[in-house]
This record gives sequence, C-alpha cells and structure tokens, in this order.
Amino acid sequence: MPIDNLDKLDVRGPRFGAALTTLVLAAVLITGSGWLLACQALVFAIGAVAGVRRSPYAWLFKVAVRPRLSPPDEFEAAAPPRFAQSVGLFFAVVGLTGYFVGPQWLGLAATGCALAAAFLNAVFGLCLGCEMYLLLRRTAGRAAG
Repeated sequence: MPIDNLDKLDVRGPRFGAALTTLVLAAVLITGSGWLLACQALVFAIGAVAGVRRSPYAWLFKVAVRPRLSPPDEFEAAAPPRFAQSVGLFFAVVGLTGYFVGPQWLGLAATGCALAAAFLNAVFGLCLGCEMYLLLRRTAGRAAG
C-alpha cells in the first residue's frame, strides 16, 4: 500500500504515545482511578476521531520530543495507528463501565489488556491494533476478490 506525504507518520511518534499510555494505564491499575482512565479514553477518542496527529500525545511529541531527535528513518501509514486508537478506546470504555458500573474486575481486566498492548508497542514496536487493521484489510480484500 503506497503512502503519500500526507499519510506519513514518524514511527517514533506513536511509540512515544504508547509509552505515555503505558504509564497512564499502569497508574489506573495501581490507583483504581476510573477518572484517570476517562482521561486516557479521551486521548484515545481524539486519536480515533481526529487522527493520530491531532492527539494530545502527538502534540507533545511534536513540540517537546521531535525537535531533539534526528530526522526520521522510518514512516508508517496513519490509518493503522488510528484504528489502534479505536481499539484502545473500546477497551477504555469497557474498563470505564467496570470501574463506574461494575463489576470492578471488568475495569481491571480491560485496563490490563489495553496496558499490555500499549507496552508491546512502546517497548517492542509491536502495535497489536495496527496488526489487527492490516489483517482485517487483507481479509476484506480476499472476500471482495
């Protein structure tokens, strides 16, 4: 799939966002704060609806981190990380349901799943939501053809 200039992301940006997400979700599990999870859900929602470039973590990367780095060597399409934000939002909403409505274990489990995915992306560059996106695209392509 070709990537035009408007659709390119410096791969370090989403990984930075995943690192911040990992910290926030770990804090949610430690404190049991549904309100902190609600803040993370808002970050996911902005990334999913407005695009990854417009998320608060992308802004922080652009302003505070990116100027201190060398030019990027790798780029990726924006669509897979945007889909991953939607997956993160889904887990955050399920987690919020558990924290605010119950049962509590649902909030812990959903937050733990989102934390595991964010950690894999931050540390190893493995974006599970991105991989899901690509798998769904391939599957849809086979079904159409």
